[in-house]
Amino acid sequence: MSTSPGRTDFASDNYAPVHPEVFSAMADVNVGHEAAYGADAATAGLDAAVAAEFGEHALAFPVFNGTGANVVSLMAMSPRWGGVVASEHAHIHRDENGAPERVGGLKILTVPAADGRIDPASLQSWAADLGDEHRAQPLVLSVTQSTELGTVYDLAALAALVDRAHALGMRVHVDGARLANAAAALGVSLAQACAGADMLSFGGTKNGAMGAEAVVVLAPDLRDSLATDLPHLRKATMQLGSKMRYASAQLTALLTSRDDSGDPLWLRNARHANAMAELLRDALEPLASAGVVRFAQATEANAVFVEMPRELAAQLRETYRFYDWQPGTAPQTVEVRLMCSWDTAPADCEALASLARAYK
Repeated sequence: MSTSPGRTDFASDNYAPVHPEVFSAMADVNVGHEAAYGADAATAGLDAAVAAEFGEHALAFPVFNGTGANVVSLMAMSPRWGGVVASEHAHIHRDENGAPERVGGLKILTVPAADGRIDPASLQSWAADLGDEHRAQPLVLSVTQSTELGTVYDLAALAALVDRAHALGMRVHVDGARLANAAAALGVSLAQACAGADMLSFGGTKNGAMGAEAVVVLAPDLRDSLATDLPHLRKATMQLGSKMRYASAQLTALLTSRDDSGDPLWLRNARHANAMAELLRDALEPLASAGVVRFAQATEANAVFVEMPRELAAQLRETYRFYDWQPGTAPQTVEVRLMCSWDTAPADCEALASLARAYK
């Protein structure tokens, strides 16, 4: 199926176009010559915006993509013999083609997470390897907020997990590809949605940017060393952009561009995407009540996970793109993921649900 211009799909929030305010911000910096590699006014503006959002100690390093942000973050906190504890569903484990291991040399150590969230008690299974020269050392915990299954760590759950990891001597990394969606769902700031973490992969692309992510150093005790070391690591891992002003302008727009109500763009985009996921779930509810489909996860951010007959999925896919997540609980069913974006409209949700409700 080829994507038709202007069509809304439910495959990924990466499918969505660039938000006009982000495009405008890029146009604003598209004037004349500027110093390359981050020595420009736009990147200085991003530094100020990140400090305002995450604290004056925070440092941001724009990179090309989320995988790059994750690999650079994890390498910055880990020696070559380090291991990274993560959910069995973690993007760094399942969807980055082994990049943390191939590029970073870091073993991924998974723990079960039925709903995407890691139980603090599960960290103990790897902590026993600390000091054993025959085992990868579990020195970093990577947490995804919101999770790969569309769920969100509330502030108490996140604090308990972070505290447990730190007590075991682990640093904490947050994969924040959809941090904005988590913060919007919780009604908190971006900083609160990743509170206690040492490093953050801050996502912009899924939240209306053209292509911009950032490694953000959050831990004050890492600031001085990584201010010196991380630029070299970013370059060595091929994540240093020459015309960085365009990436910086995108992220700054998400953080600082405000509407008449005073809400920043990241919040407006994420809140809308979350609301559309809730609307889509509500529109599919009659099918769940009738036993035709089954919701596989809570809908807490901008994703709806639903098990449905394979025949129904095939019919819907004639009109919309979306991904199969895993086999269903019966041979004739499949669990699919339906993602909503900043530009998803209520009519899009109703149209998909209407097609589904027509299934016989």
